[in-house]
Amino acid sequence: MKFAAVCGSGLGSSFMVEMNINSVLKDLGVDGVEVSHFDMGSASPDMADVFFVASDLADSAQHLGEVVVLDSIIDMDELKEKVQKVVTEKGLL
Repeated sequence: MKFAAVCGSGLGSSFMVEMNINSVLKDLGVDGVEVSHFDMGSASPDMADVFFVASDLADSAQHLGEVVVLDSIIDMDELKEKVQKVVTEKGLL
């Protein structure tokens, strides 16, 4: 299973979300998920199974497939809730 954090430039915010997703997965005890980060321009549907994006990029990310929209990229409670929902739906938890 692959998760990807995507932002406009593929630098700071997507890397921070990637690290936070890894932290949430560790807290949940979920293994076997590879997490990476990309910029919107280079992200393509084959790069991950689930893409996490900020709400301002939701419209431009729909071509990626399964997209989880984050209202706040710094809200760890929201991220944990949404990651937990995804891993539960995918049978990883």
